[in-house]
Amino acid sequence: MPTKITVLSNGSLRVEGEFEIVDAQGQNYGLAGRERVSICRCGLSANKPFCDGSHKGHFEHDAKAFDLPAPKV
Repeated sequence: MPTKITVLSNGSLRVEGEFEIVDAQGQNYGLAGRERVSICRCGLSANKPFCDGSHKGHFEHDAKAFDLPAPKV
């Protein structure tokens, strides 16, 4: 399955498929074989970069897709 990232309303970024997550030094996070994880968007998780549900009631964003402008050259 190709990598799919879903922006959840009032919540995290769900990452599914084949992927790896690395830190700023390029070291892999051990995902224990998971093919789906949720990444924190609110900054409240005690388990960053992963979501632990701390956003509930403290983060609002209505996820609606839109087109980005062309990249600057």
